[in-house]
Amino acid sequence: LGHAEAGVSSGRMARRLIVRMFADTVRYGEALELQESIASARRAGAVADTLLVLQHDHVFTVGKRPNDYNILSNEAVLASIGAEVHKANRGGDVTYHGPGQTVAYPLVGLRELRDANGKSLGARRYVETLEDVMLDVCHSFGVCDAYGRVPLKTGVWVGEKKIGAVGVQIRQGVTTHGLAFNRDPDLSFFNHIVSCGLPDAKPTSLADEVARLGGSGVGRRVWAARAEVEAKLVQAFVSRFGYDDVSVHRE
Repeated sequence: LGHAEAGVSSGRMARRLIVRMFADTVRYGEALELQESIASARRAGAVADTLLVLQHDHVFTVGKRPNDYNILSNEAVLASIGAEVHKANRGGDVTYHGPGQTVAYPLVGLRELRDANGKSLGARRYVETLEDVMLDVCHSFGVCDAYGRVPLKTGVWVGEKKIGAVGVQIRQGVTTHGLAFNRDPDLSFFNHIVSCGLPDAKPTSLADEVARLGGSGVGRRVWAARAEVEAKLVQAFVSRFGYDDVSVHRE
């Protein structure tokens, strides 16, 4: 258990965030149940804002704007590679989650949420700020040509390749789902789908981009540095959303 507090300006209550970081992979269905349980408690005011940080087992998830043609392989093929298919109540189309990809689920009260400058956030700025969180991680590893805020294409990009995805749901003022950041997953799994419904959206990873910038073998270091990547992502989330009372629980 770690705990950190920053100074709070006079007259303002500390903004609290609980961070839960999971060492083992978490099945997608179990994560959905956990999200809904915490989000329900958050709507009732029974818990503080919570951020789940984890990896999933191999799974393809289908959002609220599905197109059956965007899953390119049949159920038998997907089963042969050990992947499940789940419907999700988030925005967006089809995407992949699996080992080597860092997933973050913020379960937070959007009506109370503020950016680092104290400004309130609507749904669009919330999504854009999640993109900024992933950009901060990219930039911290020297991938400074990563970018976001692309019209009609959410997520984070390097060139024409996608390194991070965003898909959220907001119900009764509380957010679920969140972001998926390709640290060093097996990118061949993306060959089974039209990712996010965008035929030209080829995937990339932090490991591959660091290797591109730094030479042979450098990118493989990122796999061993999972804890570093996750710590930087949490730090960026805390900074971007202006939390100053943060407790971290490792599970």
